[in-house]
Amino acid sequence: MPVPKRKVSKTRKRKRRTHWKLESPGLSICPNCNEPMVPHRACPHCGYYKGRKVLDTE
Repeated sequence: MPVPKRKVSKTRKRKRRTHWKLESPGLSICPNCNEPMVPHRACPHCGYYKGRKVLDTE
């Protein structure tokens, strides 16, 4: 199997790993209660999805 000829420097390793970060989810505004919510999911605040009540929230 191939083996690296030289040690990979810290800088080179960190440059390669710069894209391994987490991304925040894209949020949209609920048309019913105007709270931020994840798209294509029921709103956790009011329980509506596409104009219908699908969750009981208290």
